[in-house]
Amino acid sequence: MQEIQAKNILLTGASSGIGAALARAYAQKGTQLFLSGRNEERLNAVAKDAREKGATVFVHVVDVTDAAAMNAWITEIDEAHRLDLVIANAGISAGTGGGEESPAQNAAIFATNVHGVFNTVQPIVPRMRARGCGQVAIMASLAGFRGLPGAASYVASKAAVRVYGEALRGELAAHGVKVNVICPGFVQTPLTSVNKFRMPFVMSAERAADVIKKGLAQNRSRIAFPWPLASIIWLIAALPPAWTDALLASLPRKE
Repeated sequence: MQEIQAKNILLTGASSGIGAALARAYAQKGTQLFLSGRNEERLNAVAKDAREKGATVFVHVVDVTDAAAMNAWITEIDEAHRLDLVIANAGISAGTGGGEESPAQNAAIFATNVHGVFNTVQPIVPRMRARGCGQVAIMASLAGFRGLPGAASYVASKAAVRVYGEALRGELAAHGVKVNVICPGFVQTPLTSVNKFRMPFVMSAERAADVIKKGLAQNRSRIAFPWPLASIIWLIAALPPAWTDALLASLPRKE
């Protein structure tokens, strides 16, 4: 299958983790990157690396939970540059560490992981649909296939955007717009660095970015990896809850 490199790429959550790795992976001569994040210093460091690889890079400090600001930024860029690929990557993570999840934590996770995705995707979809081309990628997680004790809001948020992206894919395919859902397992990022338990099949952010980039170029509906962990998660999700509840309840809790 022929892989086509997008030229104008917008990426949220680009200041660290998978987002930063994706920015560096896509950076090359002839590519324009529009990167957003909340930490200006880290964002500028990523932009510097991307520019050294030949890309033209624009950075914007914005919170994805700010719908008006996101709409204004994305619309302005698309009018001037016609975006080929938009990656809704920004997200946060939290667990309970065995305690209770606060309402504030619940609200913060959904504001970023769910509404932040909406605020990234909704401004660009009508524009791509009108011109009959474009690609939107949504960062979900393997955790979004089965409710995991200790991280209820996080797994629920990832399940929500996974299903949202899959629904959009079916809706927009006839209009020439590609939609892809990214479902990583454990990746070495600041979000996972706080985990005190062993993370099976963990991979580097750079390796994850390579897998994602290849999957997007091939227009894979779900980019789920690594395959051994994905297979285990799919099996657990397919089994009756009565068979798996005890196993999942015994797993270590995310801090």
